[in-house]
Amino acid sequence: MLEIRNLHATINGKEILKGINLTINDGEIHAVMGTNGAGKSTLSNVIVGNPAYEVTEGEIIFNGQNILEMSTEERANAGIFLSFQHPVEIPGVSMTNFMRAAVNARYKAQGRDPLSAGDFLKLMREKRKIVELDNKLTSRSVNEGFSGGEKKRNEIFQMAMLEPTFCILDETDSGLDVDALRIVAEGFNKLRTPETSAIVITHYQRLLDYLKPDVVHILIDGKIIKTGGPELALEIDNKGFADYVAQ
Repeated sequence: MLEIRNLHATINGKEILKGINLTINDGEIHAVMGTNGAGKSTLSNVIVGNPAYEVTEGEIIFNGQNILEMSTEERANAGIFLSFQHPVEIPGVSMTNFMRAAVNARYKAQGRDPLSAGDFLKLMREKRKIVELDNKLTSRSVNEGFSGGEKKRNEIFQMAMLEPTFCILDETDSGLDVDALRIVAEGFNKLRTPETSAIVITHYQRLLDYLKPDVVHILIDGKIIKTGGPELALEIDNKGFADYVAQ
């Protein structure tokens, strides 16, 4: 599904990614762990096409297409979704109108007819139940006045509505209490199919206890320095990154 080849990227002239190689197959969850400033969030931003980052070398191939030649919107319509570490508030834009515009844009890109108002509201009700999102929140402005847990649930709700094939969870567990973490993780698990894949960026084992990654990578100073199975995350949880930073 996704293949990253020798990816180098900078921001404000500073090189952050220094040769990332990564292959993710259909249905796989890959966890990326590392110290602060290692390049984890840079990797997610580069994949989705954040214009603040410049790719200086390498390729990102998604379902056979070089997405570096695609705009951020085109990548989203192709099925790539990013759940932000710090979801932004959009005052004055209701969740309902925001999601209807996003869903119908995705449908248009797929050659499908837009949803009628009735069908859209029915879809919202169905997807809202997955992450236990309060009905009152969908009538408010996007993320405005939401708690940290509500913002993260809203991110997974948006993912449910858009039905992407490749998801990036960028420290979705940040700031969540145990109950909110469980709801968010279980919501994500309900949305998984054999055709969907994900990168999960996290510092902690507790999220991975729910999501059960197939592969774990350690990213240090812009490079993936070790790859293993779920046991690698347990090792980091017990020992930290000191041994890897010293290498």
